[in-house]
Amino acid sequence: MEDILESIRPCLTRGEQQKIVITTHHKPDADALGSSLGLYHYLNGLGKDVTVVSPTDYPEFLHWMPGNQEVVNFEVEPDRASELAMEADIIFCLDFNDLSRINRFGYVVGDSPAVKVMIDHHRDPSGFDDYRYATIHTSSTSELIYDVIAKFGGQEVFNKDMASCLYAGIMSDTGSFRFDSTSSDTHRKVANLIDAGAESAKIHALLLDNFSLDRFKLMGYVLYHKLEVIPEYNTALVHLSREELQQFNVKTGDTEGFVNFGLSIQGVVFSALIIDRTVLVKMSFRSSGQFPCNEFASNHFSGGGHRNAAGGSSNEKLEDVVKRFKRLLPQYATYLQS
Repeated sequence: MEDILESIRPCLTRGEQQKIVITTHHKPDADALGSSLGLYHYLNGLGKDVTVVSPTDYPEFLHWMPGNQEVVNFEVEPDRASELAMEADIIFCLDFNDLSRINRFGYVVGDSPAVKVMIDHHRDPSGFDDYRYATIHTSSTSELIYDVIAKFGGQEVFNKDMASCLYAGIMSDTGSFRFDSTSSDTHRKVANLIDAGAESAKIHALLLDNFSLDRFKLMGYVLYHKLEVIPEYNTALVHLSREELQQFNVKTGDTEGFVNFGLSIQGVVFSALIIDRTVLVKMSFRSSGQFPCNEFASNHFSGGGHRNAAGGSSNEKLEDVVKRFKRLLPQYATYLQS
């Protein structure tokens, strides 16, 4: 890992002038956008010509992040985003490890002559990158970006904008510091970010208390009508049709966190959210204990992720995906009934 960082030192220290693009996975969450903007602020401070390109839009509750107004949305400005990528000297690929995770922008990044640097914490990278700073043992990509910045800039380089973005990413991907991935080092880094200006209570409110009325109505509907518990397999399931999404005027980010509802139920160790997104049926999986969400996703739903948090997709009809999901549970009885 140290050797990798040394190999990319020129693009992380002041001096050489470079054109840099930072990109992250489609529909960025707080870790994806927070790590991207945290690195953006650092590189911008070094005098680099740097732009963040998002493959898609992202939730409005992330728009408060410093630097949000400078992000280029590939779906809105494909020509500009493509030109930036093709002219870049370096493309930082954050919080994803396969070009399919950035949708159509992946073809542009793949064709770009730029050096690709992956910084990520997910399993099974596809190998499109030239340099890789990655580990599955770190809470978030934002924590990895903290490590990179601290190594080359020192703790004194962190400012309020940088600290706020990285704090949001770490807080989100650790479930407000309650997931197993939260280490004592994570807390020490977060303390340093607070010292640098990150306002903990304010960021929590911006991420967790900043939703639309439509989302709350959808949440009530899901909890009362759609949350199903399969007690023999200690599993909770929510599935939503495209008609239900339209009924509640669902926008990007409105179903964020719904997959976690099931894990709040006594005895439930595996929770799934299955949504018909029109083009594909998308799935999110969460677990407690030893249930391998990543294996379940990769073996059956063209997905992947972490042991306790993963996702997948299918081009089947929603009702067929739900039926197949339920048929698979007996294969995992050892994990689900222990």
